[in-house]
Amino acid sequence: MSKTGNTILALITGAAIGAGLGLLYAPESGDKTRKKISKNAKEAKRKLEKQISETSEQLSASAKQAKRSFDSKLEDTLKTASSKADDILVSMEKKLEELRKKNAKASQEVVKEVKDIDVPTAKA
Repeated sequence: MSKTGNTILALITGAAIGAGLGLLYAPESGDKTRKKISKNAKEAKRKLEKQISETSEQLSASAKQAKRSFDSKLEDTLKTASSKADDILVSMEKKLEELRKKNAKASQEVVKEVKDIDVPTAKA
């Protein structure tokens, strides 16, 4: 059980024991005793509601913090991935340019070789 759950359980148990002991050892009349029990029960209820409210606020704050942390880590991861993707694209563009230059050079060499071929002409 969580710390908060233990606290709430202890509060309820304490209120119940207090009310029971109050009944057993009450020096006052039944009417006064019932009023005291009612007052103590309302006080215990108020404390319990306050504890629940505080716990709810703490959980909400924790959830918001966890979301901010997740969003931040996600953003960092996306930036890193984007940066690496950009690096890969730049590298690929350089390789593509190198291949284009090699292809153009090879094409020029083929054209030169074709021009250098001595083609016999037919004499009529």
